[in-house]
Amino acid sequence: KGIFIMQFTCDRQALYQAVTYVSKGVAQKSTIPALEGIRMQLRPGQLQLTGYDLEFGIQTNLPVDTHDTGEFVIHARLFSEALRRFSGNTVLLEIDSRLAVTMHCEATEFHISAMSAEDYPSLPELEMEDGLTLEQGTLRSMIHQTSYATSLNENKPVFTGELFETIGDELRVVAIDGYRLAIRTEKIATKVPYHFVVPKRTLLEVASMLKDDAEAPCELTATRNHIAFSFNGYLVFSRLLEGEFHNYQSSIPSGYETEVILQTADLISCLERCSLLINSKFNAPIRCTFSDNQLYVHCETGIGKIHDTIPAQVKGPEVTIGFNNRYLLEAAKASDCDQIRLQLTGGNHVAKMVPMQGENFIFLLMPIQLR
Repeated sequence: KGIFIMQFTCDRQALYQAVTYVSKGVAQKSTIPALEGIRMQLRPGQLQLTGYDLEFGIQTNLPVDTHDTGEFVIHARLFSEALRRFSGNTVLLEIDSRLAVTMHCEATEFHISAMSAEDYPSLPELEMEDGLTLEQGTLRSMIHQTSYATSLNENKPVFTGELFETIGDELRVVAIDGYRLAIRTEKIATKVPYHFVVPKRTLLEVASMLKDDAEAPCELTATRNHIAFSFNGYLVFSRLLEGEFHNYQSSIPSGYETEVILQTADLISCLERCSLLINSKFNAPIRCTFSDNQLYVHCETGIGKIHDTIPAQVKGPEVTIGFNNRYLLEAAKASDCDQIRLQLTGGNHVAKMVPMQGENFIFLLMPIQLR
């Protein structure tokens, strides 16, 4: 047996939750085996956990009962599953000089091997100056209302992320994939100019950890190459995407001829009915005609066809326009409001979706040529 070199005791549930979140940063497969585990750094009274895959990482600190110092790397999934399946509120970990780990929890004694932390790469320099501060619910909403419009095409990596930029006292989050554009705007208190592109994966992980009812805000700080989100005791950090983001402001139409007000739930239900007839093999646009305070929808594929009508308030000339059903559906769901305004200029120009009051989100959709 190796000589016992460090031990700590802590709340099992708190450790399990920390391991669950930090595991999101752990590499699935890596040429550096240590990156497939969680780095555990022990200091008197505290355990720091880090998961990092060289692009994205999560770190947190947990209060523990210990006077020891040291570090090791532990297999993320095995450790997490063990903690989940143990009964008992308190867990004791003992690590010996050969990095054999013994876990005690009530009547259970569980042995696994750890790895040396010597091969664990150092984290990016995250000492950052002036940051942005946002309510957690606000940031979560900004991500949810735009992430659907990011590109899946890796040929232009910069469009697989979202642009964060400040203009005056506004923060804008922008996503674009060539067929649609989503912009979400929020007033903030900063005079520091920001302009950086965050990978979608990072934003979705952050959104999944943010709490709508949290009292403490989320702090964002960015260097030239990295961004860090600090909230709820977690630090989520990520490499930024490089490249020139599209000049999106030139894409926003300056006017419109027809404005349509729709109940969002009606539109979503209609589009979900249409989606029954559409798949990768049988694909066709939906034909939307806005006229006589109605929206008439028609779609026909090799599976079947649908005619549908929902009420609408139509101001201006009648318009017939084709849309990609999924793109319109994703925009309607992302609007997250009871009613939306659609602004149109004929059937061949980009369509603009905005809320009933103001423009704190703007969704643009390219039309599809109808035969």
